[in-house]
Amino acid sequence: MLAKKNRLKKKTDFESVFKNGKSLKEGSVILKYLFKGSKISRFGVVVSKKIDKKTNVRNRIKRKISESIRLRLKNFKKGIDVIVITLPGIEKSDFKEIDNLLDKLFKKSSLYEFFG
Repeated sequence: MLAKKNRLKKKTDFESVFKNGKSLKEGSVILKYLFKGSKISRFGVVVSKKIDKKTNVRNRIKRKISESIRLRLKNFKKGIDVIVITLPGIEKSDFKEIDNLLDKLFKKSSLYEFFG
């Protein structure tokens, strides 16, 4: 689970990223991100009811995405707000597929901070 300081929580934060952020799509995931310039990077996950009506299925998808982000947290640039939006079809993916998909998106959007 992501630490509270690394989560987007407020509606205004989500609206800011949706309105001013850049977007990328890969497979059944859309990535929206906005560079804020703060000291902490924050993440939000959106899984709509179009994916599945059952809450436990949507929450399982959220947990997989959050865990993938948590494992890479130290690699991200500071001061970015990121929203991961899922599309139908993601419910069939296992953790490894979701992890690879997110990794591709993060590399494509240059959200990683590489040293050396």
